[in-house]
Amino acid sequence: MYWEDTDAGGVVYHAQYLAFLERARTEWMRAQGHGQERLRNGHDLVFAVRAMQIDFRLPARLDDALQVSVALVECRRASLVLVQSIRRDGELLLDATVRVAALSASKFKPVAIPQPLFDALTCLVETPA
Repeated sequence: MYWEDTDAGGVVYHAQYLAFLERARTEWMRAQGHGQERLRNGHDLVFAVRAMQIDFRLPARLDDALQVSVALVECRRASLVLVQSIRRDGELLLDATVRVAALSASKFKPVAIPQPLFDALTCLVETPA
């Protein structure tokens, strides 16, 4: 963690966790071969957070090294549900369930996920633990 992520007491500010989760989802999609530019330019598609449930369990602090996980648990025609966690040395600090909606990048209206991408994502669905 960096000073910019924390309050005056060196504790990570709660809104910063949203940025950590977002970055992890972006990197996860990129690792699957579906980076933001490719989605937008190749499919006229963006994903936007529709709903999020977060359980803050323990605080992260200045200089903590965090591990952020992403698992796709549901793939629907126009949305995805992902479960995420943030850990420090294996200790659970936060867990979240995130629903993202598929939107047309040019119109910012809901759209179906293109079939080839839908098929690729469906193969990645994990059963929640």
